[in-house]
Amino acid sequence: MNNYSGDSIGEIWLIPFFGQGHLLPTMELCKHIASRNFIASLVISSDLSSTIPSSLRQYPRIQVLEIPQPPPPPPSSDPFHHLFGNHSHMEQAIQHFLSSRSISTLPLCAIVDVMMSWTAQIFNRFQIPIIGFFTSGACSAAMELALFKSPILHLNPGDVRLIPGLPENMAITASDLKRRPHGPGHGPPPSRSGGAEPPPPPTADRQSKIGPRKFGGPPKPGDHPPWLKETGDWIAIMINTCDVIEGPFIEYLTNQIEKPVWGVGPLLPEQYWKSGGGSIVHDHESRTNRRSTTISEEEVITWLDSKPRGSTLYVSFGSEVGPTMEEYPRLADALEASNRPFIWVIQPGAGRSGPPRATQAQDGEGYNADGLDKRVGERGLIIRGWAPQLLILSHGSTGGFLSHCGWNSSIEAIGRGVPILAWPIRGDQYYNAGLIIKHLKVGFMICDDVSQEITKDDIVNGIHKLLGDEEVRKRAGIVGGQVGEGFPLSSMASLDAFKDFIITNKTNYILD
Repeated sequence: MNNYSGDSIGEIWLIPFFGQGHLLPTMELCKHIASRNFIASLVISSDLSSTIPSSLRQYPRIQVLEIPQPPPPPPSSDPFHHLFGNHSHMEQAIQHFLSSRSISTLPLCAIVDVMMSWTAQIFNRFQIPIIGFFTSGACSAAMELALFKSPILHLNPGDVRLIPGLPENMAITASDLKRRPHGPGHGPPPSRSGGAEPPPPPTADRQSKIGPRKFGGPPKPGDHPPWLKETGDWIAIMINTCDVIEGPFIEYLTNQIEKPVWGVGPLLPEQYWKSGGGSIVHDHESRTNRRSTTISEEEVITWLDSKPRGSTLYVSFGSEVGPTMEEYPRLADALEASNRPFIWVIQPGAGRSGPPRATQAQDGEGYNADGLDKRVGERGLIIRGWAPQLLILSHGSTGGFLSHCGWNSSIEAIGRGVPILAWPIRGDQYYNAGLIIKHLKVGFMICDDVSQEITKDDIVNGIHKLLGDEEVRKRAGIVGGQVGEGFPLSSMASLDAFKDFIITNKTNYILD
């Protein structure tokens, strides 16, 4: 562990949630915090240590505080154990870290992922101010809050309902209220011809432990935002976004919560911004890849170089969610029938039900598109496992992205001017899709009713619509140019405002 006390203003702790989608932006935030003369301490479980690039540990004023792994739990049939079973161990470890320090060496504040809000009781005990950190976007948080304050539980087809305080283009329609019933522990969504009802969601007890935002099923308009009650513990909020992408939504949250809300992103690697939007970003330069893959970056570049500019569809659903086992073969058939070049990333265990990261996929489990490689030949590139997503999205041959609209994937594509074909699966992905399609106008929905099973025709039609629409491509290029030319000035200003806020807070604390 490094310690850069020196002439720094003081130390700030950053507490990420599990998973790369939370850890990666938190690591980038550490760099921005450290560059403003703070010591940025990333507090993680030691089992995440191998995912931290060595370059981060060498970064001036960044240190990694590792919490030792607890002893292995007894055999448990509860697949959610890994998500909340070690809270007590982490709580004891964090408390031990803080108890061993004098008051003058305690962190000035803790920046806490909203999925780790249970740590508030520890920091409150030591009178350490807390800043809530959304690794997702401002639109999803604003929509959750707005629809909680003014619930819209039913609309007839053709009806449109404006949301007070938010842009008119985010008005709610009947299709916006529909959600896929499938998810962790659920069966597939109903078919267009009907079908059995899905099994019930997790119990209320489990839901309260793991939080509905990510793992208890998709939020519905009128639901209480799972993070809302936590804002009373926070002195401010940071969001992984910027004014160009989500200005009206940042403003809405600021007005509603009546605390500082700072857009401090997109929190993407330095290489992403240094490339200036016009050159290829190499993932290996900024992201440690500990996952298996079937291809190298060089092979991906060679394949993309052989395709016409803007011709290729990139298909990826991230590592935690995706279509059902029934929908994956339809996707394969659609990619074959579309006659378009494509890169398809298939994760281990694709299509399996169950909570993310509960078990490692065994060989042969999940969908793997056997035989598609031979049928499409050089027109398709199928990657099993990890893929260099930044590289693919920054290559000129990539013309569209079929995505679940996870926030990191969304902002990576938006910043590179790549139009998006939205296939949301759960949670904030629905609101991210709305932002992309309605507000930014840089994509299309995979079909009119994503609460039903997606068909082959839906996918084929969506692909042709996305890759064939010149206006959406131009619009995506304009927005990408506004975002991707360098780390946003509005986010730089927000980080400077954060610094001033903490210094003022520190002075007031000393005077008190």
